[in-house]
Amino acid sequence: MLREYEKKRDFTRTREPGPGTAKSLKGSLRFVVQKHAASRLHYDFRLELDGVLKSWAVPKGPSLNPQDKRLAALVEDHPLDYGMFEGVIGHGNYGAGQVIVWDAGYYSPDEGAHLSFGNREEAEERMRSDLEKGKLSFTLRGKKLKGSWTLVRTTRSPKDWLLIKHKDRYVDTERDVLEEDRSVQSGLTLEDLKSGRLPDPAKLEADQLSEMERIVSMGTEAPYPTRLKPMMAGSGDNPFSHPDWLFEPKLDGYRVMAFLKGEEVTLLSRNGLDLTSRLPEVASDLKAQEHDEMVLDGEVAALNEDGLPDFGLIQQVMGFDKGAVDRPIGRANMVYYPFDLLYLDGVDLRKVPLIDRKKLLGHAIAPSEHTSLVEYIEGDGASFYGAVVGLGLEGIIAKRRSSVYEPGTRSNAWLKIKHVKSQELVVGGYTRGAGARSTSFGALLVGYYEGGDLRYAGRVGTGYDNAMLGKLYSQLVELEAEHSPFAWDKELSGAENCWVRPELVAQVKFANWTDDGRLRAPVFRGLRLDVDPRNVTREAEEAVVVLPEATRPVQTPRSEATDVSQLLERLSGNEDAIKLDVCGYRISLTNLNKVLWPEDKGTPAKTKRDMIRYYLSVGHVLLPHLKDRPMTLTRYPNGIDGGSFYQKHWEHALPDFVRKLPIFSSHNEGDGEYLMVDNLPTLVWLAQLANIELHPWLSRVVLEPDAASVGTSFTGSREAIEESVLNYPDFIAFDLDPYVYSGREQAGDEPQLNRRAFKKVVEVALALKEILDQLSLSSFVKTSGKTGLHIYVPVLRQYNYRTTRKTCELVGRFLLRQLPMDVTMEWLVDKRTGKIFLDHNQNTRGKNMASIYSIRPAPGVPVSTPVRWEELSEIYPTDFTIDTVPGRIDKMGDLWADILRSKHDLKRLLESDQQ
Repeated sequence: MLREYEKKRDFTRTREPGPGTAKSLKGSLRFVVQKHAASRLHYDFRLELDGVLKSWAVPKGPSLNPQDKRLAALVEDHPLDYGMFEGVIGHGNYGAGQVIVWDAGYYSPDEGAHLSFGNREEAEERMRSDLEKGKLSFTLRGKKLKGSWTLVRTTRSPKDWLLIKHKDRYVDTERDVLEEDRSVQSGLTLEDLKSGRLPDPAKLEADQLSEMERIVSMGTEAPYPTRLKPMMAGSGDNPFSHPDWLFEPKLDGYRVMAFLKGEEVTLLSRNGLDLTSRLPEVASDLKAQEHDEMVLDGEVAALNEDGLPDFGLIQQVMGFDKGAVDRPIGRANMVYYPFDLLYLDGVDLRKVPLIDRKKLLGHAIAPSEHTSLVEYIEGDGASFYGAVVGLGLEGIIAKRRSSVYEPGTRSNAWLKIKHVKSQELVVGGYTRGAGARSTSFGALLVGYYEGGDLRYAGRVGTGYDNAMLGKLYSQLVELEAEHSPFAWDKELSGAENCWVRPELVAQVKFANWTDDGRLRAPVFRGLRLDVDPRNVTREAEEAVVVLPEATRPVQTPRSEATDVSQLLERLSGNEDAIKLDVCGYRISLTNLNKVLWPEDKGTPAKTKRDMIRYYLSVGHVLLPHLKDRPMTLTRYPNGIDGGSFYQKHWEHALPDFVRKLPIFSSHNEGDGEYLMVDNLPTLVWLAQLANIELHPWLSRVVLEPDAASVGTSFTGSREAIEESVLNYPDFIAFDLDPYVYSGREQAGDEPQLNRRAFKKVVEVALALKEILDQLSLSSFVKTSGKTGLHIYVPVLRQYNYRTTRKTCELVGRFLLRQLPMDVTMEWLVDKRTGKIFLDHNQNTRGKNMASIYSIRPAPGVPVSTPVRWEELSEIYPTDFTIDTVPGRIDKMGDLWADILRSKHDLKRLLESDQQ
């Protein structure tokens, strides 16, 4: 069946999977849609059947509009392993170009409204018959494509079919699903692949189409549970960012556990109250889900006209105010937001890590009008908090990615971080009303349980409308008691106080707690009939989240709110010396008019002032690439023609804002103080010292997130630093220098920049990229700032410099075999003439390669600048100077902004090399 597929490919030149043998699979049949930038962009639609992927090329891609009949050309069968293939098919191969997994999931034939999910044998028998007839009808359960579809063979040709969406609840004539351009497998786009970012094969092998089976296998077979208490979140003090956490919006609604078994759906509140009859539309939507047994944890919210959760509205809709019998139809849309999956078809998932439960939830639930998955982000909680608060929501929930589900437990693995403080409190009494409230009450007397006693927390006298006052008063009268339920408190001795049995729970928002344990500025928001009063305790006001040392921000600047435009304006004059306030620190700048770059071929001379202005302009994109990396200084006190000196260790007094780090130096056989450039004041201070070039190490001092098992002791001995994280680089660096001479050099000079040489170095760089693509290694390219190019390959910090240097050498030798007339790795300069020199020895601890965005001490004031791979044939190093780079950044952003997120595991590559 795969003979045609195999005949079209040379598997020594492409990483596409070979035919292999058909795997024995279980469960539902799979489908995949791959977006493929070959000679023409198209989408490959593939359905698993009889051990292969039946495949159709869809030039325009699928549409959610039934009116769109998309041409689908039947092509050769593909092996099942192709369903997880992402990467670059090299130039000269069949289908050369970039491929991502645009969508993936499971499917079932659905002719006659009968589904065969989970019954592989029946599903395949039905599909064979329908394929022979030339008309397939099937339901997709993917991340982007859902619902019923058809593939219909045309009369024009057996190869020509039409892909059409059937009319069902997943039809959307307004949404262009093709705009959702990221891979569901790696999160990358085709543009990412073109720029050098590639999926990590090690991750793809663990995160392929069988993801559901993989995650389910982590659970435990168990009988279906009919009751589970929800896991509760602790309280966090401030928003934070951390790679080990994910963040969800805190929705203003009711916590609901959903139990689905066959056609039966039960919706339970936190305290076990059955809410099913109050939420018929939610129950109906959940019945339509395609799994037999599920237990979900989530939040029900009533959305107002602005589409935002409204707590007051949900009380009216659900009748929790004891007075709303008729539901206010049209005023609110009730939506269930599941955020966790605890049980699925016979498997208990509570001990499965949260991030995997989230992934499985995304597969298992098909969103609908009244069911919608809770969106979450990973890592950047601080920014997410700002966005959520900006929408008017009350805060976020932070959750550890690795957390298990702990029923009935309040755990600090989950943290509520609120913009507005709120608390559930027990109603123990009320004050008699007066004036306009003479027929109801004045304020609720509320408290919380502590050690078995009900502690008084204060009076809540605002937040009620007239209707609410009347309804609440009726409930209070029914609960009147002779004695106070509170522990003794002197504030409760007034004659105006009336007592009630502590059976009602109020939701109250407030400014803060006073020192004597009272609510400041409390406002009533509603009653919580889903909360057991005996479980109400005072929530911790400050539960400090302790992050690993490596992830804490550097505490150097007093204020990060420096207005760079004001600093640039301050430096626009002709004063030779000024004092500049940067992030709250005053820095003395002198000799600002000193020429560091003489005039050259029409390029005006540049001064120290120009250099400081440049580093101020690009600091926001430059500093993230320098942070936590030891720095070697290269100072030019008399300009680029006046001599320079390296300075690795600093032995003088430092400004308060400069961070230093003691590191053992093999050269000095002792410890020395290295500087770290972690903030804008340090960057400006270095420029004042005429430190033109920035030479950071390829390794960092922090452990998280990929070097947790190595040491953080950098002093005392060579052994200490070699066992430390500073001996484990983030990158493999390929340094390409052209030794193609212009003919203008003096005897013994290095080659000058010339177009013939740079064209050749570009050719070699593109050949190197093809090798890296076939090795599935992401690669990022920048100009060196002089004559060559630097290619950085981000890698997980599992191997030391010795191993990464050897890896660079191995790849270089392979490139040398491909281009023996163009590439050299010879150390003797005389043997490099006419070739491009690949220097693998730059992969050494403490070696000095110019940083991204670093100025270089060369005529014209060039800058080492990141470029897109597709730009290489059009650019020239002199295009990138201190005059042009700031504008390029404004236009294109930082092309290397997320380079550390594109790391790959070298283990797979190195193990294959040893075999």
